[in-house]
Amino acid sequence: MAQLIKRTTATGENRYDVRTRIAGRVVTRTFKRRKDADVYANTTEADKLRGVVVDPRRARVTLKEYAGQWLAHRPDLAVRTRELYSWLLDRHILPTFGDMALADLSPSAVRAWHAALAVDHPTTAAKAYRLLSSILRTALTDEVIARNPCQVKGAAVEKAPERPVVSTAEVEALAEAMPEHLQVAVLLAAWCQLRRGELLGLRRRDIDILRGAVSIVVTRTTTMAGKTVEKEPKTDAGRRTVAIPGNILPVLEDHLDHYVAPEPDALVLQVTSRALGIGWDKARLRIGRPDLRLHDLRHSGLTWAAATGASVAELMRRGGHASPAAALSYQHATEDRDRALADALAELAPVTRIHPRDGRAIEDSNSAPDAKPAGT
Repeated sequence: MAQLIKRTTATGENRYDVRTRIAGRVVTRTFKRRKDADVYANTTEADKLRGVVVDPRRARVTLKEYAGQWLAHRPDLAVRTRELYSWLLDRHILPTFGDMALADLSPSAVRAWHAALAVDHPTTAAKAYRLLSSILRTALTDEVIARNPCQVKGAAVEKAPERPVVSTAEVEALAEAMPEHLQVAVLLAAWCQLRRGELLGLRRRDIDILRGAVSIVVTRTTTMAGKTVEKEPKTDAGRRTVAIPGNILPVLEDHLDHYVAPEPDALVLQVTSRALGIGWDKARLRIGRPDLRLHDLRHSGLTWAAATGASVAELMRRGGHASPAAALSYQHATEDRDRALADALAELAPVTRIHPRDGRAIEDSNSAPDAKPAGT
């Protein structure tokens, strides 16, 4: 309970001290009037019961200070994720809120900041908003603030446009347009649905030509500073073995024979992420598809798999997804699959059909051979 103490100053004036324990520390507030002291004491106790009371001294910490501590206490973050968070903070969050005390952040200020950023950079705005909200949720848990000011509905959702699905013919054209030692990257990305980091992390020992399978056990990425980082996939689902379609096995075997050293740990693609990107940029321009990203090959391959009737669980396993949400995005219809469905529906039609003009039933030319003519 809050403790109210009346005292008299050296000048003979009355002062009222309210002492209460907040977050393990005794906090004292002084008032000139007894009425104000009582209101503060009652409000503080009510807030403590509701779990929204905060230490006013801790709430004066600036966002820049708290965000720095937040990052320092997140050893679980991958190198690239940490780089992204630092970039978002330095470029988009701290210039606006860095010098503000956490207690001074308001929903209206966050809303105005997000709206201004989203005008020209909607995807970046969503990423920055999610990061800010995550930091402030921790501050809420730490009882530094009483309420998270990130209250903009839908602000954390990235409304990225639907990525294109390439055809198998376009994949072949892209592979042929790549340098010979990188052609297999296009085929593995599309037909085995591998991510860029997974492609770059493949070793000779990960390719089993006899079984027709590729194992993903390590990813290789390049940081913003140009440093190469190798690590295990982020999730257990990402560490997987994928069956290789037979149509690309001969190309993959030829690549291993001509471009990969014999040692088991030799890289399948002995290039950096930048070099792969340069080759890809030239290839997509050469076939007239500057809109394509390398990741669109994986997206297309999973869409093809969904079109063959693959279940969500099968798509999750093949794509290395940890949750069904990502796999469900590939369950949309494609034109080729829609045509196959239409053809399948046609086979359900009866052997007779209604004449389009006079309503008479006429024989279907596709009726079964043993069907008897009407009236016999």
